[in-house]
Amino acid sequence: MMTREEALALLKEHVKERHNLQHALESEAVMRALAERLGADAEVWGLCGLLHDLDWEMCGEDPSRHGLVTEEMLADADLPEELVRAIPAHNGEYTGRKPESDMARALIPAETVTGLIVATVLVRPDKDISKIPLKSLRKKFKDKSFARNVSRDAIRTVEDLGVPLDEFLELARDAIAGIQDELGLR
Repeated sequence: MMTREEALALLKEHVKERHNLQHALESEAVMRALAERLGADAEVWGLCGLLHDLDWEMCGEDPSRHGLVTEEMLADADLPEELVRAIPAHNGEYTGRKPESDMARALIPAETVTGLIVATVLVRPDKDISKIPLKSLRKKFKDKSFARNVSRDAIRTVEDLGVPLDEFLELARDAIAGIQDELGLR
């Protein structure tokens, strides 16, 4: 199977914008944490989070291709088919793909919640993700004018996996806090 190092090298080959690389790392961290919570393979789920936007910078003008191009790029990679098929489903509103596995269902809220958490930390004076109280995340989640482009409905789909929203917000916060220094957000 493709190693994390190989996946990261592939990502850096195709993704040049720093914030897009950060988003991939954040998504990887949240997917790993969700996998552990659900008793799934954290390595595989982490790779799914890391690679899910591999084609983002190539498809910016045509969102209907986003995820499908990555699927093509990874068709011959040494990765589980479930992972490769999960990626176009995270952009299902454009690709028409529905999530067929728990991994695919998890990718949708996992990659979406990163925007809420990063936006929340950026307005805090200490810029420390680990110090964001759940109460603050809940408040920002309810405020639809805050981080407007973050789909609250997509985040809520985590409940379909049996994970309560508050638990997920804490899990995601803690996962991203664990890589905060690597992200350079402070």
